[in-house]
Amino acid sequence: MALNRLILLFFALSFLVASLDASEGEADPIYKDCLAECEKSGCVGKRCFQHCKFSSDGKPIDGPWYFQEPLYQKWKQWDCQSDCRYHCMLAREEQREKLGDKPVKYHGKWPFRRVYGIQEPVAVAFSALSLAMQFHGWISFFILLNYKLPLRSDKRTYYEYTGLWHIYGILAMNFWLWSAVFHSRDVELTEKLDYSSAVAYIGFGLILAIIRAFDVRDEASRVMVAAPLIAFVTTHILYLNFYKLDFGLNMKVCMAMGVTQLLIWGIWAGVTSHPSRWKVWLFVLGGSLALLLQIYDFPPYRGFVDAHAVWHAASIPLTYLSWSFVRDDAEFRTSALLKKVK
Repeated sequence: MALNRLILLFFALSFLVASLDASEGEADPIYKDCLAECEKSGCVGKRCFQHCKFSSDGKPIDGPWYFQEPLYQKWKQWDCQSDCRYHCMLAREEQREKLGDKPVKYHGKWPFRRVYGIQEPVAVAFSALSLAMQFHGWISFFILLNYKLPLRSDKRTYYEYTGLWHIYGILAMNFWLWSAVFHSRDVELTEKLDYSSAVAYIGFGLILAIIRAFDVRDEASRVMVAAPLIAFVTTHILYLNFYKLDFGLNMKVCMAMGVTQLLIWGIWAGVTSHPSRWKVWLFVLGGSLALLLQIYDFPPYRGFVDAHAVWHAASIPLTYLSWSFVRDDAEFRTSALLKKVK
């Protein structure tokens, strides 16, 4: 009964992804008037922006060449439009707060406050911590297999899923790297890299879940499992990068693959006698709660911490838990295979 309820919950969550095609904030007449005035004058109130003194190719509209922006600011790609949007948003949100109104989204984004030019500093910090935790988990797995557990005569490991977990670790670290970059500065390139790396990471995680849960050891069978999923993930990445960067579609694809993974691991943990199955149950429970943060979106507290940032924070202990299970699984499978050999 509990498993049936879990399945129903997962399917309900997978279809509750909201569309973000339009935002209330950008349709606000006061915000639009502020934006139009800023793009003409280069100022919001008493604050004026150096970006608005340059044309789109970076040449100064007035003043000599040495007034051009320094390189350490140019890499962030803040321009007149982005600065006008940011400061008009802040000004409008201050007005709304005085009136007792709740924050609204602007151009699909909550009104975050920058810190040293970083767009979402809390999400960046948690992404960096998740990256560090993934690296720690992956390197500890590598050390365990190659320096602590016995090896075969040809120096290969006894654990049958070594290569798959190495690929998973690399894709996970790649995802968290681009997540940190994307939340530092949201432009088309960083958005594509973030979405693409997320799909590759989650897609391979689904392949790995199927292969491990069903104990697929034969290489031909593994190829049959992986090939259609790799084809789907590759097609989706090409669609996002070269046809349409569709946030809503990408979220649904990632949610569907993520939910399927949790279902597979949850069912496997319910039927296996693995000594560390309780860690899988904790991961499934934590992952399910984390999914709610992707659906129940709330505005950033004091302009810094929103539901997505909390999801990034939740990923840190979940990462530690998952790699802890992987190390236990490597020890368990190696011990079992050594007993067979003897």
